[in-house]
Amino acid sequence: MIISRTPFRVSFFGGGTDYPAWFEENGGSVLATTINKYCYITCRYLPPFFEHKYRIVYSKVEMVNDPKDIQHPVVRVALEQAGIEEGLEIHHDGDLPARAGLGSSSAFTVGMLNALYALKGNMVPKKKLAEEAIHLERNVLKESVGSQDQVLTALGGFKKIDFNTDHSISETPVIVSPERKAELENHLLLFYTGISRFASQVAEKKIENIPKKKKELATMRQMVDEGLKIITNGQCITEFGSLLHESWKLKRDLSDGVSTSLVDEIYQAALSEGALGGKLLGAGGGGFMLIFARPEDHSRIKEHLKNLLCIPFNFEVEGSQIIVFQPDSNPRHS
Repeated sequence: MIISRTPFRVSFFGGGTDYPAWFEENGGSVLATTINKYCYITCRYLPPFFEHKYRIVYSKVEMVNDPKDIQHPVVRVALEQAGIEEGLEIHHDGDLPARAGLGSSSAFTVGMLNALYALKGNMVPKKKLAEEAIHLERNVLKESVGSQDQVLTALGGFKKIDFNTDHSISETPVIVSPERKAELENHLLLFYTGISRFASQVAEKKIENIPKKKKELATMRQMVDEGLKIITNGQCITEFGSLLHESWKLKRDLSDGVSTSLVDEIYQAALSEGALGGKLLGAGGGGFMLIFARPEDHSRIKEHLKNLLCIPFNFEVEGSQIIVFQPDSNPRHS
């Protein structure tokens, strides 16, 4: 049995510049971190006592004999990409809901590839996992996805990621003291709006608008370096929140689908209780909202938004890992 554990991510600045339609011409950057909430993929060879060859358990349960009949697109394609033809049982479990702006879809893809390669006895470098996940989602499944989610969930950590015009990727760890990192963590609140959505559908509209939003995206990319400077140069941490506020205003203008009236109400409610900034995570449309506020204002914000679930979290640094490795022989060939 193999179990992979892959973290979700929180993006602060630069989202939108990680789409090829932008970075192939201009280069892109994001400032983001992975958090201690995870996607787990459990994988094992299926014993030969069943009528089906594959059993996949997620929000649905699939039992099929031909991998081409697997409905879950990532599982179907990942089996082919990893070169696995034997019967398998695969389970997915997540700490937080899917389609909520935390990179859960790419965490699933990265974790699935990691688990399948481990099942074959292969330890794949994390950057290769990220590159294969991008290829699978963008080129094979033709989804409208950026590149930050696959890279961050695979590598883990608080990082600046650069997306170069030639499709190469550079990572720069954010070097700060434990006290400074804790100070940033202590200013952040994570609320679940209760709205799930397919990020690729929201992203399609943003990608269509890229030629008309060059000024906004160029500014959003500059904010990556500004945010990094605030954190690493010892400036007042509240400036980070103010920059998040400016970034969110720009992000809302990228497409009609980024925000909703409910999201705007939630954000305004947080501001009314002292929040300095925040943003809807992911492509937009719903999911999780990140709020930046002084710790002494958190209780008032939580009370005003008491109908929403507030999720405590911390940064994490490990990325996608195999946390259980108990290989067994293929029961169909033993």
